[in-house]
Amino acid sequence: MLYTAENVLIKPESEGKDPDLILSVTPERAGWDYISFQARRLGEGREWSFDTAENEFAFVNLSGRYRVESDKGSWAGIGGRSDVFGGGAHALYLPRQTGLTVTAEETGEFAVTWVPTTEDHEPWLIRPQDVEISIRGGDNVSRQINDLLPPGSPVHRIVLVEVYTPSGNWSSYPPHKHDVHVEDDAGGLIEADLEEVYFYQIDRPEGFAYQRVYTDENSPMHAAGNPIDALVRVGHNEAVLVPEGYHPVVSMPGYTTYYLNVLAGSAQSLANQEDPDYGWVKEKYSGVDERLPLY
Repeated sequence: MLYTAENVLIKPESEGKDPDLILSVTPERAGWDYISFQARRLGEGREWSFDTAENEFAFVNLSGRYRVESDKGSWAGIGGRSDVFGGGAHALYLPRQTGLTVTAEETGEFAVTWVPTTEDHEPWLIRPQDVEISIRGGDNVSRQINDLLPPGSPVHRIVLVEVYTPSGNWSSYPPHKHDVHVEDDAGGLIEADLEEVYFYQIDRPEGFAYQRVYTDENSPMHAAGNPIDALVRVGHNEAVLVPEGYHPVVSMPGYTTYYLNVLAGSAQSLANQEDPDYGWVKEKYSGVDERLPLY
């Protein structure tokens, strides 16, 4: 598959038989092996049902409040934030071979992802108070990281991270990539081979961010004669696919950018390597943006 600015950017569904679907990513559409992703909306009292089949599954509330009933357990009062900028998320992990129904206790939006697995893990509700929040970077590269399903979580492949980038700041910077599986002599992981979805929301819907996805000779697709160099303007409820390569982001001045990262691949890890041209920037940080944390 040849990746260009037109097909790494996924826009909301403009028509279709599913009026509650905001946006959808499938492996066939993305040209990869693992990640399926949807953002959805539900009016109060409405339901959405799903069967995980041979996939592990995760639910993240974006806004609203939900009840999830399944043959592996039931959970009520999931969520409650007015939007992604009003507080941290709940996340619910469910194993393969699980039938589930999501009911909106309050109108809102949510994201779901599922990834093939050969492993069985226990259901797990992650509450905002359980999520580690950190500030990464410095100066105008400062951003807030909420680790919903970080490396080391009791799951097979899925990694989930919420990222908040203030007005005018950069994130996913210095540019990094995770498209080959590399271990050191002791078996430690240097870099994982991961697919990644960036799902965006902006604190005012007319706002936008820019994201570049690009490869160099260190990425397999580039070496195979299929390089990527895509610069996209990404707005509210849009997504960017990162099949390979480096993928920095900059937030529009005056607007706060949120994105939900979904990653899966050769390891439940965030192991990556930076673009060697830009790693030096970290040595020049003089402080952290005082606007963070946002809450």
